[in-house]
Amino acid sequence: MYSWIWRKLPLGLPGKLIGSVLLATATVALLWLVVFPWAEPLLPFDDVQVEQPAGEPGGRSGELTDPTGQPAEDEELPYSTETNNAPPSAPNR
Repeated sequence: MYSWIWRKLPLGLPGKLIGSVLLATATVALLWLVVFPWAEPLLPFDDVQVEQPAGEPGGRSGELTDPTGQPAEDEELPYSTETNNAPPSAPNR
């Protein structure tokens, strides 16, 4: 197909190069301005579900629960947030 287009473009090598650039530009513009805007509503890129649906394990959507299924009053971390935070050291010279 590309060789057929190359053979059909007029005016020798300069005309073929200019014609090829114009065809590529027209193809990109057609896709960008017509095809992509038409297809955007059909694509599910913005259909994002972040919260847990109701009825799933873990209670209502967005609510923290403890292992008994009751809402967590105060979340307790199983690790220390104070250790492993070494102060910055002076640069070596």
